[in-house]
Amino acid sequence: MDIPENEKRSLNFIESIIEENLLEKKNEGRIHLRFPPEPNGYLHIGHAKSICLNFGLAESYNGLCNLRFDDTNPEKEDVEYVDSIKEDIEWLGFKWHDKPYYASDYFQQLYDWAVDMIKRSKAYVDDQPQEVIREQRGVPTSP
Repeated sequence: MDIPENEKRSLNFIESIIEENLLEKKNEGRIHLRFPPEPNGYLHIGHAKSICLNFGLAESYNGLCNLRFDDTNPEKEDVEYVDSIKEDIEWLGFKWHDKPYYASDYFQQLYDWAVDMIKRSKAYVDDQPQEVIREQRGVPTSP
């Protein structure tokens, strides 16, 4: 982002991370974000905020932003919502990089990574009954 040297600008925490990553030349100095909606309903104001944040930061830093549908619950998802989300992003004035992506296209790769992490003791499968997991999880007011 080109800011005149004599003009200081306050950064939010996300911009601070981006600036730090650019200075350290992480990801070869490129910015590539994503907006990952679930196509199971129409977008609300929180989605609009996220769209503006992700696409806006990509724009500000001459980067890219993918539209990647988090289509992990096919029973609740519908092409009507996919089309609506695309229209809303365009209505807000943004364009996604390349084509829309779908998490389901990568399920095998994600599964393979999970198996690898389990084999390397970096992850585990909790096979306890749901009631036990729920009991151990706690709630926001108590551990």
